[in-house]
Amino acid sequence: MTAAWSDQKRGFLACAEHALALGGPGAGKTHVALVKAGDEIRSGVLKPGQKILFLSFARPTVARILEKASELISREDLQWLEVSTYHAFAWSVLKSHAYLLNGKSGVQLLPPPEAAAHLADIGKDSHDAEKQRLFEQEGRLHFDLFARLVGELFRRSGRLARIFSDSYPVIILDEFQDTNSDEWSLIQQLGQRSRLIALADPDQRIYEFRGADPRRVGEFLDVFRASHFDFAGENHRSGGTDITTYGNDLLTGANKGRTYQQVKVSRYGFMFGKSLHFSTKAAVCTALARLRNVPDKSIAILVPSKRLMLELSDYLSSAGDGLPELHHDVAMDAEPPALAAGVIATLLEGGPAGEVASRMLAALHSHIRGRRGAKPTPQTELDLAGALSGFITTGKIAGSKRKLIVSEVHRISNERQLLTLTGDPAADWLHLRGLLALSPATALKQVAMDARYLRLLHRGSVLRANLGGLWRTQGGYRGAEDAVRSALLQEHFAAAQKDWRGIHLMTIHKSKGKEFDEVIIYDGMFQRIARKPDDAKACAQDLLALRVGVTRAIRRATILTPKSEPCPFL
Repeated sequence: MTAAWSDQKRGFLACAEHALALGGPGAGKTHVALVKAGDEIRSGVLKPGQKILFLSFARPTVARILEKASELISREDLQWLEVSTYHAFAWSVLKSHAYLLNGKSGVQLLPPPEAAAHLADIGKDSHDAEKQRLFEQEGRLHFDLFARLVGELFRRSGRLARIFSDSYPVIILDEFQDTNSDEWSLIQQLGQRSRLIALADPDQRIYEFRGADPRRVGEFLDVFRASHFDFAGENHRSGGTDITTYGNDLLTGANKGRTYQQVKVSRYGFMFGKSLHFSTKAAVCTALARLRNVPDKSIAILVPSKRLMLELSDYLSSAGDGLPELHHDVAMDAEPPALAAGVIATLLEGGPAGEVASRMLAALHSHIRGRRGAKPTPQTELDLAGALSGFITTGKIAGSKRKLIVSEVHRISNERQLLTLTGDPAADWLHLRGLLALSPATALKQVAMDARYLRLLHRGSVLRANLGGLWRTQGGYRGAEDAVRSALLQEHFAAAQKDWRGIHLMTIHKSKGKEFDEVIIYDGMFQRIARKPDDAKACAQDLLALRVGVTRAIRRATILTPKSEPCPFL
């Protein structure tokens, strides 16, 4: 098989030093890195107990790497390979050794939803210091500190660093161009004792907002004197198509005025009597028709903003404008559905009505404060959350809307006492969510709305299994609140294979590292791909993101943009 590969890939396979492999979408970086891992394993360089560590950012990417590894490496040799996210690797270090940094006997994870609720009324400039304080003084660990703390551990304890490097003498770094400064510091510590193999595509660097640096690739070459291999021009994902050509042409503007076979740009306008999203839904229906004979077909709808994603999801979920309802999966942020799940879990768990009401108000307090995630929570919502917290303590509250929320919480808590649950976690969950959806209190309706996007009750999921186990052992859901929290943490670290069949709706950024038969990119009329056309730096990032989105397609990509004001990149 290697005979058909380029000289660059053969050189990469033969390299026994630090190495950097560059290549665009579909260039085969992951494939050849796994072949190299298999060669290293079979060569006998690993000692008993050692493994090759393959690190990537996203859980779906890890799942895809594991699937590909099972095709390229024998079952016997696979035991010498460990594939993980950067987060999961860091946690494997911190859960046993964080006490060396803060002197605490145990460390408690602070999941993103809970962190968002905690940080809601703290200025953004003070977030980093508060996360550090939580770790040092309270032993509560924010995910953003993982890489920084492990890097610090390895700097301060050469013995610990040697233990881990001896366990992983070879480390493969996927999506290296996306590493932030903390991750880069950790990698430099690892590279002092382990051999590093970095895989990167500088033109897929779309995470500058989280600290990715365009200088990172050059820094790797300088710091480690690494051998450099370039797989430019190779395309194995969408071979035989001009999708990658289009993606590369986007970066230079050469796409403008050219015709492509597998990339189509469609300009849509207002259609009297129809939704603004009609053209996008129609494009999905057309794609389904094109793929009707393709087994396990997959379609991604990519949008520039979360708001547009939710608007489009509602439209896809309903029949209208002569188009059918389209079942689809939505790649939601964790905070809104996770915090909404905490509210529903209080009802599921049950107990005396007064206790249920108190726990429900506390969960609602966290939901209101944290559902916006990293975005600032408006002061009116912070005030509402504070009023609910005050009511729990004093039993007093002012204002008709706030009194309505308290009244509704007590009404629903009393109604919960009269319910006979079925023992089917999904059915019971949906019934309780329905009680909130029917409430006249806006805050409770919002909980029900956010919970609609919870994807943890699918058959075989951690949460469904946990809740089912509670029912089987006790005939009820006592412990449901802990079960929800545990399931959310496990989902965060899990690398289980994601089923990408069917229709998937997500932001363009969320599509990184994934691939689909067809991709439909929707440039909204009011929520645009080019967010700030007059800002050169923002345009450069948006252009890279669009290239990433287009090149997720295996067979075809369609871009829809407003006819009245087309995307300037097209």
